Amino acid sequence: MAVSSTRASSKPLIEKRSIDYIPEAERHGRLLSQFTLWMGANLQITAIVTGALAVVLGGDVFWSLIGLLIGQVLGGGVMALHAAQGPKLGLPQMISSRVQFGVYGAAIPIVLVCLMYLGFTATGTVLSGQALGQLFGVSDSVGIFIFASVIVLVTVLGYRVIHFIGRVASLIGVIAFVYLFARLITQVDVGALLQIRHFSWSSFLLAVSLAASWQIAFGPYVADYSRYLPSKTSSVKTFFAAGAGSVIGAQVAMILGVFAAASANGQFAGHEVAYIVGLGGTGATAALLYFSIAFGKVTISTLNSYGSFMCIATIISGFRGHLNVTRLQRLVFVLFIVGAATLIALLGQHSFLGAFKSFILFLLAFFTPWSAINLVDYYCITRERYDVPALADPNGRYGRWNFLGISVYALGVLIQLPFIATKFYTGPLVAAMGGVDISWIIGLVVPAVLYYVAARKWHSAVPDRLILPVEQDAVDAQPSRAGRIQAV
Repeated sequence: MAVSSTRASSKPLIEKRSIDYIPEAERHGRLLSQFTLWMGANLQITAIVTGALAVVLGGDVFWSLIGLLIGQVLGGGVMALHAAQGPKLGLPQMISSRVQFGVYGAAIPIVLVCLMYLGFTATGTVLSGQALGQLFGVSDSVGIFIFASVIVLVTVLGYRVIHFIGRVASLIGVIAFVYLFARLITQVDVGALLQIRHFSWSSFLLAVSLAASWQIAFGPYVADYSRYLPSKTSSVKTFFAAGAGSVIGAQVAMILGVFAAASANGQFAGHEVAYIVGLGGTGATAALLYFSIAFGKVTISTLNSYGSFMCIATIISGFRGHLNVTRLQRLVFVLFIVGAATLIALLGQHSFLGAFKSFILFLLAFFTPWSAINLVDYYCITRERYDVPALADPNGRYGRWNFLGISVYALGVLIQLPFIATKFYTGPLVAAMGGVDISWIIGLVVPAVLYYVAARKWHSAVPDRLILPVEQDAVDAQPSRAGRIQAV
């Protein structure tokens, strides 16, 4: 414990690493930080709105709550499996995709993940802008600009500040949600709402899909925030720490959203933030709630912006061979990312609710196959035996393009098309499914099975052990040692 504390206290406030491997000497943190980070990331207004969608789009309270819980557990399991990779590899999540797609080929899913981050940052900025607008008595657009400025600052500071804000956001979120639930119970007949039970497969599956897609969306960057944990950290404990924080936080927020939407009599859509705060009261209480909503969005919006920065750096480094990101370059990247998200938020702030549902379900089709391929390869094919130095070498073990992974990924996207139901596109089999989008289920199961079967036959040679970069202290202690890698 003393060693861990010494390590943590010696780290600079501004993160110096970007997409680099994290040496053991710089590893710090506790599993509790994973729990609080992901709870704080989920105890926020967008999760409330996502839960509310299950009712707004036709579901009843009882079956919506059951469907959301099932979706949280299924999607949270996928998310947590990615989290467990962080301490073992010491790398951002998307760099590990080079094992399955090749050093250049990994850019394909990474570009799509960047778009996802951009969309989530924009939608979060809309809701935060509403909260700050009410708090400071300015327009929603001004509120959006204020929120964007905060996100730039926190993202530039990096890992340690993000975790600190996650802990504070968890505490504020728990207090705010306990208060809102207490007020809700006094204003709404919760028992009566639970007694209204009209089971519909389409509404039930929609609730499952909303929650599962919410959780799976964290997969491409969850390991970015566990990679600083000591490498000996238990994978099982990492799985449960990150997964439990995310599932509990999201389910609590979505329960509030379900009850709020069910009792709103049509007043929820278009006034999401104002309606939620209205449950809590007026005056100083309302001001505190607006602040808690905006602060709660800081965590997840920073995660999205930080993830975007990591992905862009990963794409560039893949084609350049290596990339040392200076603090000025980090600032430029972040300004570009947050600026683009802010522009989208300003343009789409008046049609948020419907667009958000379509956005998350449509984008899910592009990264559920990636998630399936990455997890099957890591846990079933290579079994954690990665050659980390080779991930930066287009001429190395993993090559420029891995056509096995790319082909299964492309097929995984295409096979979902008949089952997608969004405003952008609706597949021919959606009507037969009652109008519900189940593409995420197809996108997880089919690519997982195909990749497992194909990789067992055609996968390139797997190292005997996990191969990590030699750390500088080991090089200094053994100056005569040849080679650039160490086996673990």
